[in-house]
Amino acid sequence: MTSVLILNGPNLNLLGTRQPEIYGSQTLDQISASCRVWASDTGLEVEIRQSNSESELVEAIHRAMNCHDGIIINAAAYTHTSIALRDAVQGSGLPCIEVHLSNVYARESFRHTSFIAPVAVGVICGFGSIGYRLALLAMQSLLNSGESKPSAS
Repeated sequence: MTSVLILNGPNLNLLGTRQPEIYGSQTLDQISASCRVWASDTGLEVEIRQSNSESELVEAIHRAMNCHDGIIINAAAYTHTSIALRDAVQGSGLPCIEVHLSNVYARESFRHTSFIAPVAVGVICGFGSIGYRLALLAMQSLLNSGESKPSAS
């Protein structure tokens, strides 16, 4: 079965209580449960992880190279700061889709820059938890089509 790593970054463990007006009222556990159902519906197997530690996220990407076919990542604040995560995603050779619950482009200007987006196949933001479902559908389509590398633009 095709396997995807869903990786969540810092402070996402606080979902449901942290700024629900921006991030919604669902907890990460609730979103993860939905992701498992959505993955099953699309014929994907998922491993879901969250860490507040940049090094743990990098290590998870490295491990993914040996057991997953793609990565869906909500790197949270590390999206805008972590060259290490970018390099890990790029070095993995796995297709990656970046997800954000909020529309980062409608927020503070420092959130408009992503170090991961240039090495990802695509970015989904602003749709709340449904963004993960959209990412799973996109990943399934990409893996089935064989067109899973970022386009050069």
